Amino acid sequence: MAKHPLLEKSFAFALRIVNLSQYLHETKHEYVISKKILDSGTAIGVLIEEAQQGEDRADFLSKYSIANKEAFKTNFWLRLLHEAKFIGDKEFDSIIKDCEELQKMLISAIKTARSKV
Repeated sequence: MAKHPLLEKSFAFALRIVNLSQYLHETKHEYVISKKILDSGTAIGVLIEEAQQGEDRADFLSKYSIANKEAFKTNFWLRLLHEAKFIGDKEFDSIIKDCEELQKMLISAIKTARSKV
């Protein structure tokens, strides 16, 4: 069975977000944003997984569009955490790059799916 890059990338990203949230909670004693980024960052992968079981193209597009919105929310929380000095430059640069790559992949997939309607 062929690997699905977006599924793999979103799962790996969700795992990074889980670890980040745990770090923020346990080390930085930050409870509010760590919960928000956990919700949005893991929702991306869940929605991409759900889209694979979509009933039709409209359902697929809807799930991917919502996943894209969650990716943009996650990007916001990451930037906020960085500016508030909860995460350092090195960690931020690495995880924001992954988030932006997911955003680009989702946008591309949405455009491709829409062009086939």
